[in-house]
Amino acid sequence: MLATISGVMIALQSRANGELSHLLGNSIEAALVSFGSGLIVISVIAPFNSSIKRGARNLRSAVAAKQIPRWRLFAGVLGGSFVALQTQVVPLIGVALYSVASIAGQTAMSLVVDRIGLTGGGKKLISRRRVAAALITVLAVLLSVLDRISVASFSVVALFLAVIAGMLVGVQRALNGQINEYSRASFTTSLLNFIMGTSMLVILLFALLLIKGNAIVSLPSGPWWIYTGGTVGVIYIAFTSTIVQHLGVLTFTLFSVGGTLVGSLAIDFFSPTNGNQVTWYLVSGIAMTYVGVLAGGQSRLFKR
Repeated sequence: MLATISGVMIALQSRANGELSHLLGNSIEAALVSFGSGLIVISVIAPFNSSIKRGARNLRSAVAAKQIPRWRLFAGVLGGSFVALQTQVVPLIGVALYSVASIAGQTAMSLVVDRIGLTGGGKKLISRRRVAAALITVLAVLLSVLDRISVASFSVVALFLAVIAGMLVGVQRALNGQINEYSRASFTTSLLNFIMGTSMLVILLFALLLIKGNAIVSLPSGPWWIYTGGTVGVIYIAFTSTIVQHLGVLTFTLFSVGGTLVGSLAIDFFSPTNGNQVTWYLVSGIAMTYVGVLAGGQSRLFKR
């Protein structure tokens, strides 16, 4: 259930960040504003939250005892890299093709990280059933956006980068699961991610300013909800870092994709953008996604 809710949160965050990027006209700056606002929110909370402070102490002790390698603490850099790739690739191939390619990357990498036990929750075999579930989920996403795909926007290089972006997310989720195993505080894991991701985007933005000479754009005055992406991200990362330890990255991804499509359905119904409306492609894709969940044999709802 929480994995599905996480997927809905992805849809809401994408809507907010997408509108912010449109109003700013600078996708990297929009990503930095989103990450930065999330960092501000959790940084304000952290000094007054004993759980976050205790989690930071636990993590420092684990690093000092060499229980977790230092490089795994940089999971947030992968999140920042994902956003950077996303904002550059989507204008080239469109949201629909990007969604299919990135989900394909996520599911493929999820199988790998589950197999090597990178989440800290134990190794999971790459069985035929799990591979079938991953393929069904990718096909479900393809079906859900079939009416929005433009052949004219097809680019092999851009599609490859979208797959890479999805793979980064798969690894990030696994690393966050392992960080959370030692911090034992999901919002500490979230704080660390936002520190790393924001730092990475600051460096990238100033590098682009030096190379391209573009000026930083003033922030729009509203609507207010375009600035909620960072706050949603704080909660989302806290959720995922805990859930993937128990479900594994692949199962989490299956449920999350379903939740994202359901969230997209709700957004298209109540607040459509660019003329997007609810279609049978999207509804059919949602149904097919949960067929993928059942094919994986992982749904706890159906194990009772």
